[in-house]
Amino acid sequence: MDAPAHDSGPRTDRPERSRRALVAGSVGNFIEWYEFGVYGYFATVIAARFFTPEGGSEAEALVRTYASFALAFFFRPVGAALFGRLGDRVGRRPVLILVVVLMTAATTLIGVLPTYATVGALAPWLLTLLRVVQGLSAGGEFGGAVSVMTEFAPPGRRGLYGSWQSFTVALGLLGGAGAAALLATLLTGAQLNSWGWRLPFLLTLPMGLGALWLRLRLDETPSFQALQAQQALQAPQALQALQALQSRRPLPADEADEADETDETGIVGLENQRPERPPAREVAKAIVLGAGRVMGWAAAGYTFLVVLPSYLQSSLNATFQQALVATVLANLGFAATIIPAGLLSDRIGRRPVMLTGALLVTVLAVPLLNLLQDGGTSTALKGVAVFVAGAIVGLMAGPGPAMLSEMFPTSVRYTGLGLAYALSNAVFSGCAGLIITKTIERTGSVDIPAYYAAATCAVSVLALLTLRETRTGVGNDHVQVGKKQAEKGS
Repeated sequence: MDAPAHDSGPRTDRPERSRRALVAGSVGNFIEWYEFGVYGYFATVIAARFFTPEGGSEAEALVRTYASFALAFFFRPVGAALFGRLGDRVGRRPVLILVVVLMTAATTLIGVLPTYATVGALAPWLLTLLRVVQGLSAGGEFGGAVSVMTEFAPPGRRGLYGSWQSFTVALGLLGGAGAAALLATLLTGAQLNSWGWRLPFLLTLPMGLGALWLRLRLDETPSFQALQAQQALQAPQALQALQALQSRRPLPADEADEADETDETGIVGLENQRPERPPAREVAKAIVLGAGRVMGWAAAGYTFLVVLPSYLQSSLNATFQQALVATVLANLGFAATIIPAGLLSDRIGRRPVMLTGALLVTVLAVPLLNLLQDGGTSTALKGVAVFVAGAIVGLMAGPGPAMLSEMFPTSVRYTGLGLAYALSNAVFSGCAGLIITKTIERTGSVDIPAYYAAATCAVSVLALLTLRETRTGVGNDHVQVGKKQAEKGS
């Protein structure tokens, strides 16, 4: 159910507006993934401070920490539906402003939370509540940010513009890793466990205020403005149609001729009352298909980029510093390929680039992990292995935002692409740490992370094979929703 989807409205010819949209959209993603990275990197510390009562084991505390991690992801689809609905009705700009305020407030408050030693069982509940707020706001961030980036993108550049969303994810994770590494270097273990872990969360406050300032200066997208104009023009016609039905009289001939589609009662078709809004059933199918296409990106990305530090420490006995170095290398590889992959997808298409990434993870996940497990492997080769793992994920993350954006028309884009991404992340990213940690605990197999990434990418390969190329679909702002819609959009 794919079709070229973008923008019946006029595109901006002002490069400064496009650049402003890129920065304003990207900064929220940076904050979101900086925080999620910090939470993942400090998972063992957070487990000890919030989830370890007297007599509790470290393994149990880590599982509870990842359960809180997963819970935030499961609230992402709720946030995507809630904020997406608002964003498709009132505009991208006001909703993105609200989202960044909520995200900043919740993350900053984590930095001042009392621990289990201070307030007992209330501590994990307070942390989980803030994680829920983060999940809701993060769910509303992706759809709005990608909509802004791709709707401001010049023709033939949506892959490049959308890739900046993923690139700022990499920057956010690197920022989180850098903050954690710096603190681990400057502070003693006791200081880090006592109060040092709070500092990266508190740093979100000035970043969030900067993001708010940028979004207050953001223009509404040309596509949404065009949609509003269409709706304003069609509203009087729809009202007269309803009045005609109530009075049992036909529409005036000239107005009836202007309607694109009427039924036997003289009512203007529902699609024309709200322009370009496809049936909910078809949108739901597109959401599920979109989630399948990015599930490998979601699962492999979190496995290699976020879960890796705790896995190396708990399963391979690496030190905190060694685990962070490995994570930084993986994120550098991830960042290195995202923009080139997005740009390449504008030239040869989304499908071949994303398929290459998914296939490579499926084939290479186990061999790359085995290199890390082998005590005889040199440190340099292990560094190359984690760099390559991140780079492969970048091949999926670069074109991914544009691919999702092109699956939905303006009227449902915020909701549709946001839900597809949030559902995939809720199941395959949010649960990655929990699934991997619990499965290793039960089976004793240290290959579980590789099996998990390979299996999810194999499913994405099948979903991506159904992708119809959309990179050249500028101006055809529609979704293929069955035969009738397809014929209208052709």
